[in-house]
Amino acid sequence: MEQKKGRRVILFPLPFQGHINPTLELANILHSKGFSIAIIYTNFNSLNPSTLNPHFTYHSIPVDFTENEASIKDPTLQLSVLNAKCVEPFRECLAGLLSDDVNSKDPIACLISDPIFDFTRSVAESFKLPRIVLRTGGAASFAVYAAFPLLKDKGYLPIPDSRLEEPVTELSPIKVKDLPRMPDCDPEDFYRLITNMANEPKASHGLIFNTFEDLEGQALATLRREYYPNIPIFSLGPFHKCGPTTSSSSTSLQSQDQSCISWLNTQAPKSVAYVSFGSVAKINQAQFLEVAWGLANSGQPFLWVIRPGLVQESDWLKMLPNGFLEALKERAHVVKWAPQKEVLAHPAVGVFWTHCGWNSTLESICEGVPMICTPCFSDQMVDARFVSDVWKVGLQLEHGIERGEVERTIRRLMVEKEGEEIKERALKLMEKANLSLKEGGSSYQSLDGLVNHILSL
Repeated sequence: MEQKKGRRVILFPLPFQGHINPTLELANILHSKGFSIAIIYTNFNSLNPSTLNPHFTYHSIPVDFTENEASIKDPTLQLSVLNAKCVEPFRECLAGLLSDDVNSKDPIACLISDPIFDFTRSVAESFKLPRIVLRTGGAASFAVYAAFPLLKDKGYLPIPDSRLEEPVTELSPIKVKDLPRMPDCDPEDFYRLITNMANEPKASHGLIFNTFEDLEGQALATLRREYYPNIPIFSLGPFHKCGPTTSSSSTSLQSQDQSCISWLNTQAPKSVAYVSFGSVAKINQAQFLEVAWGLANSGQPFLWVIRPGLVQESDWLKMLPNGFLEALKERAHVVKWAPQKEVLAHPAVGVFWTHCGWNSTLESICEGVPMICTPCFSDQMVDARFVSDVWKVGLQLEHGIERGEVERTIRRLMVEKEGEEIKERALKLMEKANLSLKEGGSSYQSLDGLVNHILSL
């Protein structure tokens, strides 16, 4: 077999936080296996290479949005503009890397890109460069995406409001209300985006998931059997536990407030509710107040991430009632952004109230922290259903955000017997995540399979 030395891999993350993190984690994993790494990134939501792995090479491509394009609210429209603007700069960047390659001892083995970046297929094919698709979300949600044409035929799409509580019999335990949707966009546009994305792996040299067999074995089997029988599928997550991490490297687009760690150090073990709805999700002002009062009334200490832009049309803390934080004294700590992996690993954290983005879900599972689920859009609804009904490591706020329900749910998880049982299951699932990465474990073997596959391309 050829030496791993002298093989280069190019990775091109979609420029949103939830996609950047796992892509760069995968880059670290491959680097630890002897590959040299080139990262292509856009100047939209630009990376800061000085905070990243110094052993990689970084190549920025220009994506120039007009003022109108930058203010687009519709996520599907924004993604289609982004795709269109990236094509030529990406082609030029790739051409440059490949021409350097001719005289290099480091031949480029493949491109790894996000299936939402659908233009990367034709560009890679024009250079005869093998492309592997990295899906940064879970396998269960991707299986739901792949089933979109079937769901449309059966009348589940567009989502009928009158049937929200009905089960989707073909996709148990999914209910109609759990089917992915996107706010502020036309359901037909969303359908097109998803079906395009789900078709991308079919023309690729492989599909990588940040998950593990004990967590999503059934969904992975469905994807291998029904949707992508002709390509290898690799499940080698959880990425953030798999590769070497350098404490100095940060992939966060927002600056992290470390004060929350000092505050957590003053709290009792498993006593704190950590609340964060990720980097994109939004709630309205009424929901924001229900969150605030639910947390206050629960009696538990809480760490709350209030990201600028979390609450529609409002300034950072202006929405909180007068004297709210002062009255809670040391029981509450509010930050704009937290070092989440560090927070979830902290012994003081007893529960995580999350939007159920895939990275957050996986990070919580890896630390054995039970979840309260408030999914907002897209794959988050599927993730939340699996947390509550399949893995049973959390509870979902099924009827929206209401202070009494928030208070009861926090107490169910942190004070009552039901919470003890959920904690036990969460710790068992954490143990399975750890075992998958050890020698002989499913993710360990899958990573070996991926390395050999890349070397064979």
